[in-house]
Amino acid sequence: MAGRSVVVGVGHYLPERIVPNSEFEKTLDTTDEWIKTRSGIERRHFAAENETTSDLATKAAEAALADAGLVADDIDAIIVATSTADLTFPSAATMVQAQLGMTKGFAFDVQAVCAGFVFALTNANALIVSGQAKRVLVIGAETFSRIMDWTDRSTCVLFGDGAGALVLELQEGEGSAQDRGILATDLNSDGRYKDLLYVDGGVSTQSTGHLRMQGNQVFRHAVEKLAKTAETALQSVGLSNTDVDWIVPHQANIRIIQGTAKKMGLPMENVVVTVQDHGNTSAASIPLALSVGKQRGQIKQGDLVVTEAIGGGLAWGAVVLRW
Repeated sequence: MAGRSVVVGVGHYLPERIVPNSEFEKTLDTTDEWIKTRSGIERRHFAAENETTSDLATKAAEAALADAGLVADDIDAIIVATSTADLTFPSAATMVQAQLGMTKGFAFDVQAVCAGFVFALTNANALIVSGQAKRVLVIGAETFSRIMDWTDRSTCVLFGDGAGALVLELQEGEGSAQDRGILATDLNSDGRYKDLLYVDGGVSTQSTGHLRMQGNQVFRHAVEKLAKTAETALQSVGLSNTDVDWIVPHQANIRIIQGTAKKMGLPMENVVVTVQDHGNTSAASIPLALSVGKQRGQIKQGDLVVTEAIGGGLAWGAVVLRW
C-alpha cells in the first residue's frame, strides 16, 4: 500500500469584468485578428479595482471545498501559487486562511511565476506523502493586470486575472501507476534565462515594475522544455505519452500548446484548452483549466492527466496524476 495525494475537489473563480480583444484596438496598434492569430486569445477577465489576489483565491477555494463536500476546518494546509500577492508580506495564503475562517494548520505562498501551480502541487504532494498534512488546499491566483505595461502590445494583450483551486487528500493506493492521485512530478529551473521573462521592479528597487518578455525566445524554450518535463515525469513511473488521457497545460499561447502536444505525439482532442476565454492567467491557468475541464465533462475519474508549465526564472515542470 502507498499513500497518494488524490484530487477530491476542484473549483475556480473569474472576475466579472470581461475584456474582449476589441477593447485594445482603442488604445494600441493592434486588432482582434492579430491577437487571435498569434495567441489564440479572444477575451480575458480583469479584477475590479478593489479586488485582490487573495479575494480571487478565496472564492476559488470556496468552490473547491464545496465540490469536495468539505469545510475549511477539514483542511490542514493552504498553498497559494502567485506572483501578484496583495502585499509584500504576509502571504496571500494566510489571508485566504483568514477569509475562509480556518484557524488551525498552516499556509504559505509559492512563487514560480507561470510554473507556480506545478511547484505548489509538488510541495503539497510532498507534505501529504510525508505525513505532514492529510488535506491540502492548493490554489493558483493572479492579478497580472496590475503589472502590465499598457503601451506594450506584445505583452499587455496576453494576460488576464483569475484563480483556480484543488483539494488534495491522503488516500491509500496500491503503489502502482493505476492508483488515483499524484503519480509523479518533475521540477526544473535555470536562472541564466532571467531576462527572457521578468518584471522590472520589486521591493529592493522600490517599484512595482512591469512585465517584460522576449516572446520568441520564450516560445522556443517552452515547446522543448514542456514536452521533455512531461515525458520525464511519465517515464519515472513506467508510463508513456500514449497512456495520457488529457494534457492540461499552462494556458499561455495556443501555438505553444499545439507545439507541445505535437512534440508529445498527442492530438489536440486530448488537450484541455481555455486560453481563448481567459488569456494567460499565470499560476492560475492550470487549476482554472482543470476546473473547467471537469465542468465540461472532459476530465473524468480514472483519467490520466499531465499538467505542465513554464514561467519566468526560467522555471518549468510537470505533474502526472490520475483523476
